Amino acid sequence: MRHRVAGRKLSRHTQHRELMFRNMVVSLLQHERIKTTLAKGKELRSWADKIISLGKKANLHARRQVFALLRNESIVKKLFDEIAPKMKDREGGYTRIYKLGWRQGDGAPLSLVELVTFSPPEQKKKSTVKKAKEVLEKVTPKKKGKEEKKKKEKEKKEKKAEKKEK
Repeated sequence: MRHRVAGRKLSRHTQHRELMFRNMVVSLLQHERIKTTLAKGKELRSWADKIISLGKKANLHARRQVFALLRNESIVKKLFDEIAPKMKDREGGYTRIYKLGWRQGDGAPLSLVELVTFSPPEQKKKSTVKKAKEVLEKVTPKKKGKEEKKKKEKEKKEKKAEKKEK
């Protein structure tokens, strides 16, 4: 029986599993959202919560503990300077998991794990008139201007003149 046994093994050896979750935590902190399988995402949630809780302590010992786990100075700096201050009023639950459906190849359930503070960069929305103009430019053939027609007529006249001279 598995009473009071926390964590998932995910059919991996201990070293592989720990290194995989270290890398996933680094990616999550770097990009603030990652796509993974549902089981990995649920386990990643506990790893990320522990790291962010250490980040909220904001002392040297906590910084060294986080670096010992993540081994990436830029991510540790981002955690302590940007991410942890945003989470200072939260007591836990620093991540959010969305279910995305199933993977095409093996049917594994996929999920999107993101930090609660994540907000996608807003893109300027184009008006429908501008969109329509862009589409029309791509679809409709370009009309030749008067200048181009005059140039072609001159070229034809020059060719005829050359033929007459010969």
